[in-house]
Amino acid sequence: MKYMLLITSDAASEAGVPPSRELIAAMGGYNDELIKAGVFLGAEGLRASSSGARVAFHGDEHEIIDGPFTETKELIAGFWIIQASSKEEAVAWAERVPIGSGTIEVRRVVDPSDFDRDDEHVQREVAWRTENEPGFAS
Repeated sequence: MKYMLLITSDAASEAGVPPSRELIAAMGGYNDELIKAGVFLGAEGLRASSSGARVAFHGDEHEIIDGPFTETKELIAGFWIIQASSKEEAVAWAERVPIGSGTIEVRRVVDPSDFDRDDEHVQREVAWRTENEPGFAS
């Protein structure tokens, strides 16, 4: 199962303050541990919300809202995607993220097995993933 570990923004990340060299080194070490354990699928940091936008949908209409967004406690600063056998294993990895303070949210990623395998759209996605995602187990 894939899990996403989401790291929340703080005032510094929202101000565009880059992480310290020490934090970058610690994160690199953490990523190395994930890779050595064979669970690492990807990771990225996100720029401050001031460089982003939201698209809000209201029925058939939509609204574009440019950042920054004020509620930093609800913004995502980055993420990892890992392969774990259970939520407990994913949480155990989240507990090891080298942050001094903040929150790591652990969420299971939806995959085709969560849907009706007889559905033609699901079958197309499974076929695409089988061809394009190394290690995808249909």
